[in-house]
Amino acid sequence: MPFYEHVYLARQDASAQQVEELTAHLKGVIEGLGGSVAKTEYWGVKSLSYRLRKNRKAHFTLLNLDAPPSAVNEIERLERLNEDVLRYLTIRVEEHEQGPSAMMRRTERDRDERRGERGERPRDRERRPRESAEGQVAATVE
Repeated sequence: MPFYEHVYLARQDASAQQVEELTAHLKGVIEGLGGSVAKTEYWGVKSLSYRLRKNRKAHFTLLNLDAPPSAVNEIERLERLNEDVLRYLTIRVEEHEQGPSAMMRRTERDRDERRGERGERPRDRERRPRESAEGQVAATVE
């Protein structure tokens, strides 16, 4: 069976629980039609580049599918009918990516970089030269 990566965007007004229920429903449809869902990732609520149906943000969800084309057509049909789904995109891939997706890796990398900056960042008073009582500039403390 072919492999697919399927991403859908749900309205920002929908709760995270409603998005999880929609994901579970789509997963059930895939499995009912002879496919399987290898991985599911909820990327959270993210800002959109432009407004979609009066929404500036959306819930992003990724599904890695191993399913026949008829199952993919069925979940796309269901998403077209669902008012909570703003957009969806399905791409056929040669194989599924192991580990977290690029979106999840980016989040982890950003988090690690922020932690590193806090520990290595020089303090303001160490960067600025000190002034003595007479108004003369003393040597910079390093």
